[in-house]
Amino acid sequence: MFPPPPLDPAATVRRAMNRLSRRMRAQRLPDALPSGKLAALALLYRSGPSTPGAMAAALLVQPQSLTRTLAALETDGLVTRVRDTADGRQSVIQLTQNGFDAMARDVGYRDEWLRERMETVLNDTEREVLRLAAVLMDRLAQED
Repeated sequence: MFPPPPLDPAATVRRAMNRLSRRMRAQRLPDALPSGKLAALALLYRSGPSTPGAMAAALLVQPQSLTRTLAALETDGLVTRVRDTADGRQSVIQLTQNGFDAMARDVGYRDEWLRERMETVLNDTEREVLRLAAVLMDRLAQED
């Protein structure tokens, strides 16, 4: 037989985050943006215009993969590419209004699902503990 799952806090948090992440990915509109495109749009929304290299580093993806994603987003009118005024060899990617609207639609749908789950499954104190845990998880996810 296999040993029971580890009970240490890191394993417990990892398992819970993975399960919730899978549930959140499943809660999507039929025509939702693929997760890679959504991640790129969300990064531009949070951080503002950025170079493709900086975006790849922030998203922890290979620049070649992001190049394809950005080209598709640009074709769909969700981002624009402009020359960097400081370094004309570089381009800067900017979120368009259509890009913001598409991202907000997808994120809003998932937020509504999570909000409803939190309201029906958790009490007020548990919701506040979860909000505080989210702040801590954001800190853990920050780069060193």
